[in-house]
Order: sequence, then C-alpha cells, then structure tokens
Amino acid sequence: MSSSNSPARNPDRKMGKRLNTFLLLAVITLVACAPRLQTLGPDTTQSMTPQLTADSVSTRDGAALPVRSWLPEGDPEAVIIALHGFNDYGNAFADVGAFLSGQGIAVLAYDQRGFGAAPQPGIWPGREKLTGDFRDVLSATRAAYPGIPVHAMGESMGGGVLMAAWAEAPYPADSVILVAPAVWGRASMPFYQTAALFMSAYTTPWLRVSGGGLKRQPSDNIEMLRALGRDPLVIKETRVDAVWGITNLMDAALDGAQKFDAPALILYGAKDDIIPANATLEMLDSLPPPLRPRKVAIYDAGFHMLLRDLKAETSWRDIMVWLDDPQRDLPSGADSIDPVSALATR
Repeated sequence: MSSSNSPARNPDRKMGKRLNTFLLLAVITLVACAPRLQTLGPDTTQSMTPQLTADSVSTRDGAALPVRSWLPEGDPEAVIIALHGFNDYGNAFADVGAFLSGQGIAVLAYDQRGFGAAPQPGIWPGREKLTGDFRDVLSATRAAYPGIPVHAMGESMGGGVLMAAWAEAPYPADSVILVAPAVWGRASMPFYQTAALFMSAYTTPWLRVSGGGLKRQPSDNIEMLRALGRDPLVIKETRVDAVWGITNLMDAALDGAQKFDAPALILYGAKDDIIPANATLEMLDSLPPPLRPRKVAIYDAGFHMLLRDLKAETSWRDIMVWLDDPQRDLPSGADSIDPVSALATR
C-alpha cells in the first residue's frame, strides 16, 4: 500500500510547491525589473576636488554638470546656488537670475544629474547622488567666491534636495530658500496611489509617462509653459522609475523636515496644485522651533512655478529683502499670511 505522504496523494504538498515556484518567479521578475539608477561618474577610482568653471562644475566622481550664471558687474554682494525642479534644468532661473544679478547678486544654476544637459538625462540618479552633487557645488562655489555669502535656493525637486541634504548633515550655506519644495511623500499620498507606483516601478520601470492628462496648472504664465514645451532640454515623458525616485526623494524631504533648522525663507503659492497643500502643511508643522531666522511666505495668486508666474517679480523682491536682512518684513506682506488659513481649505 502506498504511503499517505506520497506526492501523488498529497495535494497540499503539490500546492505548496506551486506556491513556492510562483513566489520564486515573482521575486525573479521584480529583481529583473527593479527601478534603474544611474551609473557612477566617469572616474570612480578617487575622490576629486570639486571645481567651478565658467560653464560647468566638476564633482568628486569626475562628472561635469552644466552651469548657467547670471553675474553682476564687479564682485557680487552674495551668491545663490539654484537647484531646478523635476524634468527641468538650470535655465529655469533665467528671469529671476537676470533680476537678481541687476541687484548685485550672482546666481549660479546647474543642471542636476539626470536632467538638462547633465549626464544620463532621464535616468534617475538617486537621492544620495543629488545631495552629494549639491555639496560638491557648494564647496566649489565657496572656493571660487571666498568671503562672500553663499545661499542655496531650490525650486520644487531642488527644494526637496536641499531639505534631504540638510537631514543628512547641515551644510555651510548662509541661508536656504525653498520655493514650493517637493515634500509630497508617501505619508500624504492615498494607498492606491503608492501601491500602483510600487507595482509599476517593479514591473515596467522603463515605461514612459507624461502629465498631459492630469489637468494641473503649474503656472498662469502660459507663454512660459509653451516655451518649456518647445525646449528640447525639458523632459516631456518620464520613466516610471524616475517617478519612483522623485517620490523617494520627497519621502526623505518630508521625513527630514523635523531636522530642518537652517536659516530659511520658504515660499509657496496658494494656487499650487502640483504639491498638495496637505503635504506642505505637514512639512511646515514638522519643522523644529526657529532658532535661526525663518520666514514662511504664502502668495495668494501664486502657482507652483512661483518664480516664473505672471506676478513673479513680487517673490523676487521678497528674496532680495531676505538676502539683505532676514529679520525684515517682506515687502509683499506674504509672510504675514497664516499658512493654515490660506491652505487648509484646498
């Protein structure tokens, strides 16, 4: 008589084997389709000294990141390192750069790795590489402008990079200017959205998507938006794993808000429908007590691309006042608006 443990008469064992086989195949599939990260820079054998030139900055691993500069006549009173948003590049600061340079402020905007004319455009570089590049640019800028105040300004993703970098370890910027910082972490996303992103990132990471059907309005400056659509250096279709990457960065920025005690000017448009108001309010609520100068400015007519809106000059002038004296009230009065009252109903 056959044993009762015979495979032919033990359907549970067969089912277990099938389940194990399915799980193994699922794991192999997920690993094979894992989100892609950029490779390292051209020279990974040694740590190089970051250097700033007229049109680029070299990083510790030897990568060259394009730099666009708006410089005043003569020595600048201060320098701003500008970090652009997701799928954008350094030219995002052309208008505010021209304005500030006319006021004696130098603006240096570099193409972050994976964007614009920087290495491997469209491939997500990873949070550590983005924050490391910023530290390299800051080091090179301080070496090039000794004795001159150096500030950091980040728009959207750029703001997320600055917050994530500070959470890793504070850096020697004289102040930090955050313009609609990207802090839409998973904690403020609905479950179905995070689940769908996970499945997409680990099954079709190469798939390219566009935001054309989202019906969002990043700015009221329609001519500027049309120009971005024609600009070949602006990424129009995004890899799913890059969306996964920017979400990881926003997680780090939101989580790091509780450590963000830098002297900071935080600008946000009340009509911003790219970074949800609940995420911004959560970030603001997480900030530690302001032991150093900090202002939060809410612009009633402002959109996500606050520095390029039709009324952008209002925020430009506020930035000038902040750079001159962080204790002064902003001329727009935007720092007198209560963020909760302005954003809670959105």
